[in-house]
Amino acid sequence: MDEFNASIDFDRRLYEQDILGSMAHCRMMGNQGILSEDETSAIVEALAEIKREVAHGGIPVSRDYEDIHTFVERTLIEKIGVVGEKLHTGRSRNDQVALDVRMYVRDTIKRVVSGIRDLQRVLLDLAETHSDLVMPGYTHMQRAQPVLLAHHLMAYFEMLRRDLSRLREAFERTNIMPLGSAALAGSTFDLDRQMVAEELGFDAISRNSMDAVSDRDFVLDFLYAASVLMMHLSRLSEELVLWSTQEFGFVTISDAFCTGSSIMPQKKNPDIPELIRGKTGRVYGDLMALLTTMKGLPLSYNKDMQEDKEALFDASDTIEACLKIMTHLLKETSFNGDRMREAIRKGYLEATDLADYLVRKGVPFRQAHELVGRMVLHALARDKELRELSMEEMKEFSRQIGQDVYDWLDPVSCIRKREISGGTGPLAVKERIEEARREFEG
Repeated sequence: MDEFNASIDFDRRLYEQDILGSMAHCRMMGNQGILSEDETSAIVEALAEIKREVAHGGIPVSRDYEDIHTFVERTLIEKIGVVGEKLHTGRSRNDQVALDVRMYVRDTIKRVVSGIRDLQRVLLDLAETHSDLVMPGYTHMQRAQPVLLAHHLMAYFEMLRRDLSRLREAFERTNIMPLGSAALAGSTFDLDRQMVAEELGFDAISRNSMDAVSDRDFVLDFLYAASVLMMHLSRLSEELVLWSTQEFGFVTISDAFCTGSSIMPQKKNPDIPELIRGKTGRVYGDLMALLTTMKGLPLSYNKDMQEDKEALFDASDTIEACLKIMTHLLKETSFNGDRMREAIRKGYLEATDLADYLVRKGVPFRQAHELVGRMVLHALARDKELRELSMEEMKEFSRQIGQDVYDWLDPVSCIRKREISGGTGPLAVKERIEEARREFEG
């Protein structure tokens, strides 16, 4: 039963948050006269010593203890005797663990935000370096229209920008101090909760003691934001896997991030993008696991909530590792501009522009759309691209077509015509990159 009940194997990583929270709680009790000045000093100094010793491996956090809170308290008592038993005055493990987990989530969000910004910076660098490369844009995995590679890369920059927003909102809801809620009803002691909140860097204190100890929606906020972030990394990984195939040949991933086959000597497998794509499912699973754990719990605390930590820790470790390695991978990925330019010459990528051309000649768009569809079939039957059709062939479909049509059938010209804000035009993309740079500098 002890082994099944214990959480020390995974919550040991909360030792720093637990000790810092205990030190703040102790100082507050000294300030309130609940502890004497000598008792406060003895406890705070001993806690600081425990923190140093654990950090340097001087004290093993063993399975002899049920959880990290028990470990810290018993170690404290071993060091300073009965005075250490006073530390738990005015609090419960319920509000203590809620505090620890909030501090942990808060710290994790800061690291993840930093990792996202590192990845965004690499995307910006790549977009600037390859600002003139043209590639096919796809819908339904079919070649659709020409776009700038920089525009494609900046799409992921925008996704990550929203990920940052979600995480910052999650941080705001996490940064609420629960200590002082005790088991569920609050404490009879005159605790200065605001003092503890200020020392630990919280923006506010919780307003309902039952809610403070019995919900983990702030963890779910983080897990949801992490899941969406992993989805974006997975989509980028999928494109890197596709683009590195011989069928596409758009990118070459550095050998440092690939492996060979155990049987086929010629193989170079994009293992890292595949692993990131695969690990996305783990983070989704962490979110679903905690949602399912929480869905049927009555107020207030229930032991089920011990299951929050493994999901949180797994997602934290996974997302931080994926961000770090994706950032390094992209730095060492090269883009094959010749293969991209070759790809935009096939597949009738200028068809939409031809329809737009006809609209400018007075043809209603739906009619223009149908006409171009028939022209594509005509060209397809003759193994030609639209720009390879003669003027005589084109005029068979519409007398409005003139010699100026060929300017609309050049893939690079198609891009230059899209200088609308948010479009793939070179000036529009350059402006967005510069704006994004200013965001970083600001």
